[in-house]
Amino acid sequence: MIFRSRFADVAIPEVSLAEFVIEKADTYGDRPALIDGPSGRIVTYAALAGTVRALAAGLKQRGFGKGDVFAVYSPNLPEYAAVLHAVAMLGGITTTVNPLYTARELAEQLADADARFLITVPPLLERAREASRQAGVKDVFVFGEAEEATSFASLLQTGGSVPKVSIAPRTDNVVMPYSSGTTGLPKGVMLTHYNLVANICQTEPLFPEIERVIAVLPFYHIYGLTVLLNISLHHGDTVITMPRFDLEQFLQLMQQHAVTRAYLVPPIVLALAKHPLVEKYNLGSLRSINSGAAPLGGNVEQACGDRLDCFVAQGYGLTETSPVVSTTPIDPAVRRPGSAGLLIPNTQCKVVDPASGAELEANQQGEVCIRGPQVMKGYLNQPAATAAMLEPDGWLHTGDIGMVDEDGYLFVVDRLKELIKYKGFQVAPAELESLLLKHPAVADAAVIPHPDAEAGEVPKAFVVMKGAASPEELMSFVNGQVAPFKKIRQLEVVSEIPKSPAGKILRRALIERERSHAGA
Repeated sequence: MIFRSRFADVAIPEVSLAEFVIEKADTYGDRPALIDGPSGRIVTYAALAGTVRALAAGLKQRGFGKGDVFAVYSPNLPEYAAVLHAVAMLGGITTTVNPLYTARELAEQLADADARFLITVPPLLERAREASRQAGVKDVFVFGEAEEATSFASLLQTGGSVPKVSIAPRTDNVVMPYSSGTTGLPKGVMLTHYNLVANICQTEPLFPEIERVIAVLPFYHIYGLTVLLNISLHHGDTVITMPRFDLEQFLQLMQQHAVTRAYLVPPIVLALAKHPLVEKYNLGSLRSINSGAAPLGGNVEQACGDRLDCFVAQGYGLTETSPVVSTTPIDPAVRRPGSAGLLIPNTQCKVVDPASGAELEANQQGEVCIRGPQVMKGYLNQPAATAAMLEPDGWLHTGDIGMVDEDGYLFVVDRLKELIKYKGFQVAPAELESLLLKHPAVADAAVIPHPDAEAGEVPKAFVVMKGAASPEELMSFVNGQVAPFKKIRQLEVVSEIPKSPAGKILRRALIERERSHAGA
């Protein structure tokens, strides 16, 4: 059975992303587009549009052109939006990088993406330079000022004109975030101008109000990039940026700027529902919260809404779907606690039996598959991974287990895919296993998600030893080479790793063993 959106289809123009977002910014004039939370610095829509065009001209003079890849290795700043849309205006591709990445992790993404330019912040400059040398990046720029580094501001002062670039929206890539898909190591997700313009158009009729939005979601993640730097800026919202999450600063900014809508992840919703610090702040302007990136329990959803007297609901998506697939309009009459909401316009869903591939009916659980204009073009230089995820007729296999009820609400209940979701961040077990196997005392290894009340899941490792080393030593060996959210939090020594006859790690067997122990 194919499930279709309850909402009418919308028209999707064949235009470039920058044209769709920035040309509308001209009409908003002096309305604040972005506010830097820590400093209070305001960037108006008119100033944003001017900065995008000046930056595009400056990058063109530096030799950046259509099809080139520009890496952004930075926490959230208002200038992030200018880089994204200036690169798009030139027909370039932005690859976004987690600022917590080590030099090794950064170098791997830069090399895989074939990035030509990179921009970062002064505290990350040394790491960025080291990775750029390894990956052959041509130029490294910096927001602000740093010794022997070309500043972002200097790129705006060339005085050149913005070149006219011919862009094919359906085929030309515009952003390339990295995702592990259903399994394996991170891969470049090729999203086109049409994908991102479609996702703006698909969500626009569901949220008609002009909002003041808190930007605590990281811009390098497709959730933050799309809803804050594309949907919100196209819509004319005011976006208050935070470079990192700190609960007290988050609450202060929500109160100070009378934030009306917050896009969040489950751990922050949990804090709003339970943390005593919340009582010290006036969040009376907050009308709605959308939670995404990982499932949120219906009881936490309800507790947060009751405490703050605001509308709390969930949405669902993937990097590979630009990302929004389903959401819940701000209407108590259509909210279904615990659900991921309703399919957005122009979106189809089918639920299939993971073993047979047979299509299932309403209220039957299976793998969720999605088709729509927001579905990616594919993975960069990964035809086999693309073919495994994306069917020729456009159906995308999400790797998530869920169902659609008789009223069209999507529920996501489990995962087929092997990713670990730590506070909404993706952690690929294969990467951690590869690092464990580099230790001379480890003969074999497997990593699985372990339930955690605060983070949702944390990585737990199982290792077969061939030498002497303590669990603490092995965890330290891996954790020194990865970003904090990827750190192995538990490690257990076992006699063997369960595997299929073909040698594939049977992580599901380890997960089920963990669940049985927890229930014992």
